[in-house]
Parts: sequence; structure tokens; C-alpha cells
Amino acid sequence: MGKSITNKEQQVTYMKQRLNMFLEVLDAIEPETAELEDIDRLIAMVDELDDKMQQFKARPSGE
Repeated sequence: MGKSITNKEQQVTYMKQRLNMFLEVLDAIEPETAELEDIDRLIAMVDELDDKMQQFKARPSGE
């Protein structure tokens, strides 16, 4: 398991990277051929982003 990110700047960078990853997956999905599994994966990614944001909000700043 990796080291906790407590620096606010690193947290923002991490969230931007994860959001960009989500957007890349979203762009790769063809609406006409999207399957339920594709939509479920997008929902899971959003849930993971939300969970991580909540974790970051609860951590003390390491700046």
C-alpha cells in the first residue's frame, strides 16, 4: 500500500489525474454500443473519486 497523501497540492494533483483518467474512459465509450458494464464502471470510478475526496477532506494538512 502506498504512503498517504497529506499535502494539499499533492491531493489536488492526484484528484486531477484521476478525473482525467475518468474523462479518458468516458471519451472512449461509444454511446451506441455502450453496455451496462461500461456504465457500471463509470459509476464505480465516480464513487472512488468521491471516496478519495472525502478521505482527503478528513485528513489534516501536511503542508
